[in-house]
Amino acid sequence: MPYSPAPDLLKDRVILVTGAGSGIGRAAALTFARHGATVILLGRTVAKLEKVYDEIAQAGGAQPAIFPVDMSAATDSDYEAIAGAIGYQLGRLDGILHCATEFENLTPLDQECLADWVHMFKVNAAAPAAINRSCTSLLVAAEASVILVGETHGHAPTAYWGGFAVSKAALEAYFKVQADEWSEAPMRINLFTPGPVHSPQRMKTHPGEEKSHLPTCEDMAAHLLYLIGPDSHAMRGQFITP
Repeated sequence: MPYSPAPDLLKDRVILVTGAGSGIGRAAALTFARHGATVILLGRTVAKLEKVYDEIAQAGGAQPAIFPVDMSAATDSDYEAIAGAIGYQLGRLDGILHCATEFENLTPLDQECLADWVHMFKVNAAAPAAINRSCTSLLVAAEASVILVGETHGHAPTAYWGGFAVSKAALEAYFKVQADEWSEAPMRINLFTPGPVHSPQRMKTHPGEEKSHLPTCEDMAAHLLYLIGPDSHAMRGQFITP
């Protein structure tokens, strides 16, 4: 049965979206705002975040917030400062959607270097853990929903996906640990793996592919709306595919 969310499903709720400037993160941020959320847009490229900000404002959504962050360079102190600013300026945090992803191209292992792996690991696995850790008190207070966005090659690695697949596998391992530790906690965490999607990343990995048959980022946003909102309150610690 198709999901029919209430128009004001996320009214008065504050949702942080990483990787909000493009792809699934952008689509989800717009969808959350359309259903009443105050959305915190976190990403590396200010111009992209400002464009999403303007789209939300022009549609009459609640005023978003922008946090430009290079997640490959950010430290615990940076994330603690962000959590402090969210608490001070917005007073609550009802959910986090971790969409930020570092991916360059498909490469044989012998053409990657340590710096490449560290870069991808920081963005794809370590940063979500650090953000959740820094925001724990806010998440507890709001009985929040946290969503990690996985990738099929993190679950079933194949040739040429290299450090990206390894970093996404690490994200799955982190998810299992965090879900276990939060099994009786007020907040909850789930891992959503969208599969093939007509997205900017898919354009890099499959440039010659006919993509009209693929689901869109907006299709994925509808699933994420359900997971981030109160209608999915019983779902915790689950691997989810559309």
